[in-house]
Amino acid sequence: MQGLIRLLFAGVLVIVAGCATTPPPGTLDLAAVRPIPLDKIEWKDSPTGTSATAPLYGDPNKPGPYAYFNKWKAGNMSRPHYHPNDRYIVVLAGTWWVGSGKKFDPDSTLPLTAGTVVVHAGKQIHYDGAKQGDAILLIHGMGPATSTLAEEK
Repeated sequence: MQGLIRLLFAGVLVIVAGCATTPPPGTLDLAAVRPIPLDKIEWKDSPTGTSATAPLYGDPNKPGPYAYFNKWKAGNMSRPHYHPNDRYIVVLAGTWWVGSGKKFDPDSTLPLTAGTVVVHAGKQIHYDGAKQGDAILLIHGMGPATSTLAEEK
């Protein structure tokens, strides 16, 4: 009888210890990992409606690091411009069309597909956007990330 009691007590201790220290398989400690499903990302349209953004961290309008998702809507492109600092960009979905120089020429843009990594060098003139379908980008850099128009008329 004493052996059975010890065995039951040991079993209870193992179960209590397991429950106290380890979450069940397939669950996350939301204090450690906070997933955001794609359909829960909160997009905010630009004032012109040509693109939308969803911030990840920081503020591109202030000094310091920032990152955000940018969604170029189909049929929209920026005009030639530059930013004061380097920006690092990953194409996440769709095709992103990129051109360089002061002359706006969408027909000369290069198509960049999902998985492409791009560095926009600070103070270098470029233009970009989406043609047939939306393009989703991840953009990271150091703020402030102002945009200065530089189109040759």
